[in-house]
Amino acid sequence: MKQYTLGLDVGSTYTKAVILDEELNIVNHQMGQTGSKLQESAQKVAEKTTSAAGLKMSDMAYTITTGYGRHQVSFRDLQVTDLTASARGSKFLFPNTRTVLDIGGQTMKVSKLDEKAKVVTFRLNDKCAAGTGAFLEKTVRYMGYTTEDIDSLLSLSKNEVPISGVCAVFAESEVISHLSEGVPPEDIMYGSILSLTQRSVQLMRRTRAEPEYTLIGGILRWEKMANVVKESLDAEVNVPQGDLAQFVGALGCAILGKDRLAKLAQNEAA
Repeated sequence: MKQYTLGLDVGSTYTKAVILDEELNIVNHQMGQTGSKLQESAQKVAEKTTSAAGLKMSDMAYTITTGYGRHQVSFRDLQVTDLTASARGSKFLFPNTRTVLDIGGQTMKVSKLDEKAKVVTFRLNDKCAAGTGAFLEKTVRYMGYTTEDIDSLLSLSKNEVPISGVCAVFAESEVISHLSEGVPPEDIMYGSILSLTQRSVQLMRRTRAEPEYTLIGGILRWEKMANVVKESLDAEVNVPQGDLAQFVGALGCAILGKDRLAKLAQNEAA
C-alpha cells in the first residue's frame, strides 16, 4: 500500500495543497481562497486535491501544515513555520539554493539556508502592504482589471513609471495621481512591479543573500517580476516552473511528512 503525504499551506489569501507519493512525485496540487474560515478552507482544498488525484483523505499517511492558518487545521499531524517549509521545498526543487525570496499576499521574506536546508538567518518585511502581493492586486483592481490581467498588462508596458511610496497608502495615492494624468495602466503596473522589486532586493541585501537564489510565492507567476529581480541582482535566479512557485511551502510540508514517516518507521524497527 502506497504512503501518500499531504502538505497544506494555509496562507492569508490562498490555501495550497500538494500530495506526494513514495517516490517524491507530485501526484496533484490545488489551491483555493482562504477566506475567514481557515479550518473549512483547508478541509475543502485538501479534499479537492485528494479527489483530483483519485484518492481519499484516509489515504494520506501524514499531513503537515504551514502558513498563517497552520494551527487551525484539526486533521494535521504536525505544523511547521513557513520559513522551514519553504526552505525544504526550495531545496528539493533546486538543491543548491542558499537564499530564498518569498513574496506572498501579505508578507515578503528572505531566508538564508545551509547545505542541509536549515534556515540560518532571515528577514521579514510585513509592516506595510506596499512590499507584498496585496499591493499589486489592489492596484490592478483600482484600475479596473483583475489579477489575471497583470501578465498581459506587463507585456504591453513601454515606459517605467516610478511608484516611490514606502507605504501602501502613499503608493496608492501615486497610482491615483498617475491615472489622473493619463498614464497608461500598463506603465503603472510595471512601475508597481519595479517598486516591489526594489524592496525585495533591499531586503535580500540586508540579509547578506548569497547565490544560488530561489524566488517563490504567488507574485513569481508573472515572469516579468523574476526578470526584474534577476537584473537588479545581476545574477541568475531559480524560479519553479508553471504555477509551482505558489506551492513551494505546501511541497516542503509534504516532503517533511516523508521524513517524519521514515523516522517513525525507524523508531518502530528499533
